[in-house]
Amino acid sequence: MQRKNGLLTKQKDGFAMIMAIAVIVVIATIMALSLSLTSQTTKRTTDVYLYEQASLYAKAAAEKALLDIASQNPCGYTGASYQLDGIYNIHVTASYVYTSFPAGCHAAQQFATITTPEQNGSVRLDITVSVNDSNISTEPIRYFRRTIQKL
Repeated sequence: MQRKNGLLTKQKDGFAMIMAIAVIVVIATIMALSLSLTSQTTKRTTDVYLYEQASLYAKAAAEKALLDIASQNPCGYTGASYQLDGIYNIHVTASYVYTSFPAGCHAAQQFATITTPEQNGSVRLDITVSVNDSNISTEPIRYFRRTIQKL
């Protein structure tokens, strides 16, 4: 014979309620972590994109500076500042390396006097590209490039 006092069915109903609440809590926790990771991934992707763009703009600014130097007198180019796309601020500074500096070179433009004629006529370019727009990135992005180019 079987007892039918309802003791076991009442325990199952209570246990099912506890299990349902536990499953809901676990799923809610997983969803919160997923949402948090998604927002962080989006921010990182944006920052990496802006940094890579800044590095490409720095290379382009170096080429533009060399073009400007070639079209002017020796030591005629001191540097330039640009703003691209309303986001990127680019600042270029030039210092020169000669065995004997031309008459038009100011002391601020002279980087080094050298003795080897092979290195005569070089320029050191300091290029800074920065993004300081808080609407695009939550933290400032800055890329610095220093290069020595032969004239």
